[in-house]
Amino acid sequence: MPEFDTVVVGSGAAGMTAALTAARRGLSAVVLEKADTFGGSTARSGGGIWIPNNEVLVQAGVRDTAEDARAYLSAIVGTDVSAERQRAFLDHGPAMLSFVLANSPLRLRWVAGYSDYYPEQPGGRPRGRSVEPRPFDANLLGEDRPLLEQPYLPSPLPITQADYKWLTLIARNVRGPLRAARVGVRGMIGRVRGQRLLTMGQALAAGLRVGLRRAGVEVRLGTPLVSLITEGDRVVGVVTPNGEYRARYGVLIASGGFERNEAMRSKWQDIGTEWTVGAPANEGDGILAGQELGADVAMMDDAWWGPSIPLSGGPYFCLSERTLPGCILVNGDGRRFVNEASPYVDAVHAMRDTGSVPAWLIADQRYRDRYIFAGIPPRRPLPGRWHKCGAVHKAQTLAELASAIGAPPEALQDTVSTFNGYARTGKDLDFGRGDSAYDHYYGDPRVKPNPSLAELVKPPFYAVRIVPGDLGTKGGLCTDVDGRVLRADGTVIAGLYAAGNASAPVMGHTYAGPGATIGPAMTFGYLAAQAMAAVKEQSGVH
Repeated sequence: MPEFDTVVVGSGAAGMTAALTAARRGLSAVVLEKADTFGGSTARSGGGIWIPNNEVLVQAGVRDTAEDARAYLSAIVGTDVSAERQRAFLDHGPAMLSFVLANSPLRLRWVAGYSDYYPEQPGGRPRGRSVEPRPFDANLLGEDRPLLEQPYLPSPLPITQADYKWLTLIARNVRGPLRAARVGVRGMIGRVRGQRLLTMGQALAAGLRVGLRRAGVEVRLGTPLVSLITEGDRVVGVVTPNGEYRARYGVLIASGGFERNEAMRSKWQDIGTEWTVGAPANEGDGILAGQELGADVAMMDDAWWGPSIPLSGGPYFCLSERTLPGCILVNGDGRRFVNEASPYVDAVHAMRDTGSVPAWLIADQRYRDRYIFAGIPPRRPLPGRWHKCGAVHKAQTLAELASAIGAPPEALQDTVSTFNGYARTGKDLDFGRGDSAYDHYYGDPRVKPNPSLAELVKPPFYAVRIVPGDLGTKGGLCTDVDGRVLRADGTVIAGLYAAGNASAPVMGHTYAGPGATIGPAMTFGYLAAQAMAAVKEQSGVH
């Protein structure tokens, strides 16, 4: 049977960062991936990385301090996660990112202005701390190029997170057409050079994969985890359908969450699997394997939620749509229940906590004339299939729209009337929409006095069904500052580590900013590999 110093289960950002670290620390490593593609949910994501005070931010002139980062994370996470784990992430995240940049072709840049999600909290940054990959040439992948997991919303153009903000305003702000032109030129230059440019999560996954190849690490696809091998009370390898893989110094579980496991979602969250955009292979295998050995789990009731539209072709994860001025979210009673521009995790927490599932995004024709909606350009009719599947309703009056969605007409009319008053004054007295700098990121600078608020006045009116979608589940195996998996009594399961969505999050029930899933995933993968390297050094083996 094959034997390595470390066996990594999962090829997302956490797993590949860990394997890269292990290899560069002198450990032999292999990555085992269940799917026939690599990259997991990382490749399907926006690819943002939230790590305060990293070298990319420093080079961009972003002023940050370790003290502010600690104050911010402590303020939003509170006691849900130990101060030691919070500190481990913040203290080692910058070094991890510098290590990855030095050992892979990945290059990053600051997403200027993409605010922390709670910038008014102590240590928060209204201009943001998120970094994202620069466009990456897929040709560097060589024979691995067709094996990269596809994004959940493929685009023919190399669009970055920084581009997306302005493309939504293409009919409202001169920077929209200019940014569209820049994206087009970028793609054209790439084609002339023979490049196939990847952006966002695909660029991140590709950069890490090339780094692994250069470090001599193999990624074995179609190799799911079946169970863990133990000797005494120590994990020494994994069982797969293709045979056993032995690990001298540790096994890292980085196999993602359980968003695609119907039984686990029903047990922990009372929700199904049809609204997630997480990787199809994420069925909780690593979490279940750890539990079989007595591992403790935490936050299994939570996810990286986001209000989503259940379209006929699959869920659409809303970012800008619900935050742009001229729309509101209402429940089945026709009443608002949340600040529509709040962080997407908070918006779904509010949906679930108030029984507002499904919710409805209510907008008018002026909103449709101004903004891209779920990829549909301004002024273009929404697809008929969206109406046919019940995701969208359209009516000439609010009363007719309310009847179409089963809400009391008087209540919806009253809700819109009240909101229109707030839009005119620029102050949302019910939910504070537009009070936070974060609310303005996807706002419209031309709308005054509040770029997050505009009246709903022009018929026809639209109602779009909104459900609690997610990027992946949040709960998982409990770990310490080195990523070592813990039992309920706090003791360590020797030889077993976890990172990413297979582990309980350092973010607790909140979300610090864009990329606050991937940043910690990479950091704790890095720390786990460092811990395994330390075990090898202590053993005296060279």
